[in-house]
Amino acid sequence: MEDDAPVIYGLEFQARALTPQTAETDAIRFLVGTQSLRYDNQIHIIDFDDENNIINKNVLLHQVGEIWHISTSPADKGVLATCYNKTSDTKVMTCAAVWRMPKELESGSHESPDDSSSNTQTLELLCHLDNTAHGNMACVMWEPMGDGKKIISLADNNILLWDLQESSTKAVLSSSTALEGKGQLKFTSGRWSPHHNCTQIATANDTTVRGWDTRSMRQIYCIENAHGQLVRDLDFNPNKQYYLASCGDDCKVKFWDTRNVTEPVKTLEEHSHWVWNVRYNHSHDQLILTGSSDSRVILSNMVSISSEPFGHMVDDDELSDQEDQHQEEKIKEPLQDSVIATYEEHEDSVYAVEWSSADPWLFASLSYDGRLVINRVPRALKYHILL
Repeated sequence: MEDDAPVIYGLEFQARALTPQTAETDAIRFLVGTQSLRYDNQIHIIDFDDENNIINKNVLLHQVGEIWHISTSPADKGVLATCYNKTSDTKVMTCAAVWRMPKELESGSHESPDDSSSNTQTLELLCHLDNTAHGNMACVMWEPMGDGKKIISLADNNILLWDLQESSTKAVLSSSTALEGKGQLKFTSGRWSPHHNCTQIATANDTTVRGWDTRSMRQIYCIENAHGQLVRDLDFNPNKQYYLASCGDDCKVKFWDTRNVTEPVKTLEEHSHWVWNVRYNHSHDQLILTGSSDSRVILSNMVSISSEPFGHMVDDDELSDQEDQHQEEKIKEPLQDSVIATYEEHEDSVYAVEWSSADPWLFASLSYDGRLVINRVPRALKYHILL
């Protein structure tokens, strides 16, 4: 049964951290981290059974504090990292750690758990990314194509490159660099590029987007005033190596070619409040997902700057002469960029949107009130892209 209706799951706590389980490419699975001041925080493992349109969940205890960011190993289904708040001596620090989930929960399952098995289990701590010297952790990024042994964390104004050793039970700081200058020098987010042999990352701080070479830890480009206000999030086009999307508190989403950073290639102005998240579809890079404090999720078709700007190419042999001419004219005109759909199932700020790593047509969005919504790309568009 394939149905375009959304599936909604409510957590009993507030939440802002969401990630697909990157290494799981068969089952549709997302992880959500909670933010509760009064209770132990949790990671909800959400398995979506798309045949029956139902959600199965498992809950893991994350006893160290409110979860601000969560990311998963690209190579090991059982390993994840969180950034979380820790209170000590009236001071709140944001720390980061690498965890392993219980063996039996590592891969997505399609059996509905019966009540007895929903006893809450605990995450196993593999190692802390020790940041006492470096400040508050904003996010942890895994090397996208790697073996899960290389991670970068952003802490205040520091970029820290770690090597995970001894089955990830030890993190060794292999190199680092710091942002220098005036103004608020604190990273808000970053993404590791899947291109250039995974030697580049992009970071956001204040209104600026910067590119860095992870081998030399030197800055390679800088987009000053990329947004009129704080930049919230970044993402790389998976198919076009120089293309990067950014979004921010000026309600805009911008697309950049990092070889020429004087102007954005395109700007989207569909949201009416801060844009927290922007994500390229992993398989079809014209599909762009954004989530905002206006409580909406918007799916856009940015076909003019995608890797297939002229739509689907047709094989010449299949066409008669007349059709041939008509087809050639059609191919010369790029398709128009448009908003495909606006999703209104949330009633609170949407802090995270993510595509499934197993199904390119499916995505999840999370709002602060703990509502997780699973949606699909509209069927008509899916067939239009595929056929």
